[in-house]
Amino acid sequence: MPDDEALIRTLITNWAAAVHRGDLDTVLADHAEDIVMFDVPPPHKGIRGLAAYRATWPPFFAWQAQGARFDIESLDVTAGTDVAYAHALLRCGTPEELAEHPTLRLRLTLGLRKEAGRWLVAHEHHSFPHD
Repeated sequence: MPDDEALIRTLITNWAAAVHRGDLDTVLADHAEDIVMFDVPPPHKGIRGLAAYRATWPPFFAWQAQGARFDIESLDVTAGTDVAYAHALLRCGTPEELAEHPTLRLRLTLGLRKEAGRWLVAHEHHSFPHD
């Protein structure tokens, strides 16, 4: 049986693959009803709840349809018995954006909690460095 770190790593890589495919149901599948997300685009105060989280994805999928990438480059996971966190760097951008800024990476931090034996993302934070 896989350990919690391996389960979380699989959850995150499956989520990122679903984002890249534009598969909204799978993107939402392992997120808590009371998720809090801080994202690159507004609202900068963040969003709260699964319905609000769901609403953020269609515009991203439309942008991504222009050929943008959403690829995990590195992923670190730390898991306790009922809470965990993970951080990752992703290549996220259109081919033109990535060519112009080849080292630019999206920073991703996730907070997870275990409910009824299942890991759920309860907090998600995306950011780009600001020079």
